[in-house]
Amino acid sequence: MDIVNTTPETTSNPTQGSTSQPTQEVSSNPTPPDVGQQEESDASLEPASKKLRSSVWAEFTKVKVNGLDKAECNWCKKRLSGTSTNGTTHLRGHLKGCVQKIIKTRKHDKGQPFIMPTISEGREELGIGNYNPENVKKLIAEAIIMHDYPLSIVDHVGLRRVFVALQPLFKVPTRNTIKKEVLKVYDFEKQCAMKMLDSHQGRVAITTDMWTASNQKKGYMAVTAHYIDGSWTLQSRILRFIYVPAPHSERLGDALVDTLLQWNIDSKLCTITVDNCSTNDSMIKKIKNKLQLESLIRDGSLLHMRCCAHILNLIVQDGLQVIKDGVEKIRDSVGFWSATGKRYEKFENTARQLKIACTRKLALDCPTRWNSTYKMLDIAIEYKDVFIRLSFKRCDPLYTCLPTNSQWQFAKDVCGCLKLFNEVTELISGTKYPTANLYFPKICKIKLAIEEWKKSSNSVIEMMATKMMEKFQIYWSGVHDMMGVAAVLDPTKKMAVLDFWFPKLYGQDSGEQASRIKELCYSLLYDYQQMKHRDAQPTTPSIGTTAVVANDEDEFYAYVETIAENTSSSVKYELDHYLKEKVIKKTPDFDILNWWKVNGAVYPTLQAIARDVLAIPISTVASESAFSTSGRILSPHRSRLNWTTVEALMCARSWLWAAENDGTSKVAQEYATMLNEMESDDEAELMESSFGYHFED
Repeated sequence: MDIVNTTPETTSNPTQGSTSQPTQEVSSNPTPPDVGQQEESDASLEPASKKLRSSVWAEFTKVKVNGLDKAECNWCKKRLSGTSTNGTTHLRGHLKGCVQKIIKTRKHDKGQPFIMPTISEGREELGIGNYNPENVKKLIAEAIIMHDYPLSIVDHVGLRRVFVALQPLFKVPTRNTIKKEVLKVYDFEKQCAMKMLDSHQGRVAITTDMWTASNQKKGYMAVTAHYIDGSWTLQSRILRFIYVPAPHSERLGDALVDTLLQWNIDSKLCTITVDNCSTNDSMIKKIKNKLQLESLIRDGSLLHMRCCAHILNLIVQDGLQVIKDGVEKIRDSVGFWSATGKRYEKFENTARQLKIACTRKLALDCPTRWNSTYKMLDIAIEYKDVFIRLSFKRCDPLYTCLPTNSQWQFAKDVCGCLKLFNEVTELISGTKYPTANLYFPKICKIKLAIEEWKKSSNSVIEMMATKMMEKFQIYWSGVHDMMGVAAVLDPTKKMAVLDFWFPKLYGQDSGEQASRIKELCYSLLYDYQQMKHRDAQPTTPSIGTTAVVANDEDEFYAYVETIAENTSSSVKYELDHYLKEKVIKKTPDFDILNWWKVNGAVYPTLQAIARDVLAIPISTVASESAFSTSGRILSPHRSRLNWTTVEALMCARSWLWAAENDGTSKVAQEYATMLNEMESDDEAELMESSFGYHFED
């Protein structure tokens, strides 16, 4: 930064015909260096000759622009009216808010040496040169979207004071204005997201679920897309958050089909993952009737995927109905000692006497959440001795529900059974869901465990396992095959994962089960090879035209290559070659997506299959996670929001955070490129769709 002395050279003022020495007073500062001045021709710009008497002219220069008198600010070079009939009040008003003057005199006003900021400081560090009121409104709208702030935050007195302090010239928008800005951001980000999906070469997996807002009594349908992008990164985007009027059974299918058509992904659809209910079963059938099945994988036979998290929940709930009486005393004990602060304090003191660390707090289970029952039992078993000591000491005569030793042992057995379910549920229920290759071994392990529980000497455990297996068999076949293909496409498993688990699960029928999944891999490979050849097939010249060929030899080898692509032997060779390669030993830092990205040149068709199959979510948690956000958006204080505004807030939030989190990835670069392209479009055309929205609360 250039430092200017406090006694700079004298500056000649052409309008007054005299020189002025700068002093420590602001009103007598010299004409500052030209910052951002726009040059004009000498013919149109010439100094005025009339002597000026007002002191304000010490900081203005009177010039003629195309024959008109103008007053040019010596600080910011802005030109105002300079005719004598207009007076100088408007000039004094300009000086009070002149940003360049405020910057260049701020240190001088504090009694410090005057330091003139450079142009880069004025623009980059202080952000003055980049100030744009419209951009500020856009940033406020994005902040409201990303952080679930209420739209009325712009009416808050404290925040408005902050805006005024940062930039006195900024006019803080009203709630209705910022709502319109939110919808503009939504339309803009939607076009960006649509362009990215349109440019995606692979298929897109869909998850969808329903949620009813308790404040509005309205049903909303979340539709989320999952895919692996060009840089082999797993992506997830909310496409729609649709208000679906009742009856839902008749309108869910139409709403989902409309979404697929609007986003132009009906022909690149991979799977649709939904919860297990009759409404969703009928919805999938209706969707198949409205889509072109030949464009789907295996003509749509693999389109329907059932939510494994929901399946596990149904399985465990059936089992818990059998054992609910066996854990009743433990539930009563936990409820008793966690009912009041005084009782829990006694519980903690007793635990310290027994030298048991109170790292986990007692938690009563919720009847509708089986994993809460598991956690209640797991924590209670850890404090078994504390419950016994409290009963023997008679710390509270009202405590009469101490479990017996057999009940403690029963709870321990049940907890051991539920632990596996809890681990798998946590794996498939994370919002940062894993790739599909991890599911198959876990589900196999669950089925094997249930088979072992059926052999338990405890009749209650045996009955629980029998109930679980009945429910398991209903849904297993629905997700069995695609999860098997995903496991085979894992270079750390391949066919060995089937050879390891199937003999334990199916006995003599294991070979038939493994062959079915292997045959499905061949069928997918053949379909993708045909699709690839069809897309790359050059147009055949019509009769009477001459095809330009370099020579006969090139034409011959092109013909041979075409034959090779059409033969099933070449298709089988790629999969056979992949399966014959040695299974890679898995390491903690192994990245399956990066492996397929690197080995795409060796297995090009298998790579295309892996990109689609590994992105398939086995649960609807990604869509369900949107409902926790929507609960904050549709709070009791915001229950009158129009559904179009709710959708704009929900979807734009997903898109903005995705771009923020991908800040260093190739996706972010593509995203930024699209933003630049779209900013160059006509703004009226870009925001045309926002005019149809209603802005009432």
